[in-house]
Amino acid sequence: MDKKAKARWLKRFHQWHWISSAVCLVSMVLFSVTGITLNHAAAIGAEPDVTTVDRVLPADLLAGLEDVESGPLPAELRRWLGRETGLAVDHRPAEWSDAEVYLALPRPGGDAWLAIDRADGALMAEDTDRGWIALFNDLHKGRHAGTVWRWFIDIFAVATLVFAATGLVLMALHAKRRPATWPVTALGLILPWLLIAFFVH
Repeated sequence: MDKKAKARWLKRFHQWHWISSAVCLVSMVLFSVTGITLNHAAAIGAEPDVTTVDRVLPADLLAGLEDVESGPLPAELRRWLGRETGLAVDHRPAEWSDAEVYLALPRPGGDAWLAIDRADGALMAEDTDRGWIALFNDLHKGRHAGTVWRWFIDIFAVATLVFAATGLVLMALHAKRRPATWPVTALGLILPWLLIAFFVH
């Protein structure tokens, strides 16, 4: 490769490298920290905050359930539940039976559920908050975080691969002036496999 072509490619890879690093920076910090908290989850004590609710549905809302056998809870009931229980009830489908309507509401860092007796309108609900560490741990795993967050993780992963690949190319282009480049890179490649072979079981 002649000097002009090399300089052109070097400039291009530098540009891709800094753009991908800028895109990844905050998320890399987040995923690195939560990697540590996940690795030491048993040592990080957290007391869940559990809230229970007992209510009786108004007669008109109970009557609105009579002919419903599947799908999400009616919009008017969802709004009432939000006011009375503080639960964010969305359009997710509930489990319907002749005796009861049950709805699970898992989320990052906690979960909730509610059950409505179809005969007398008795409502039981429980909301569990496991704290901000659990929240970020679940976001790390994409657990109950929804489609948009899963797409974000995928885009972040691609940006991280671009960051790593352009870094590798830049190392190759500068390797002649930095003799430790390939031994250190080889160490980074070999070390995880040695740990897996001898210490992971």
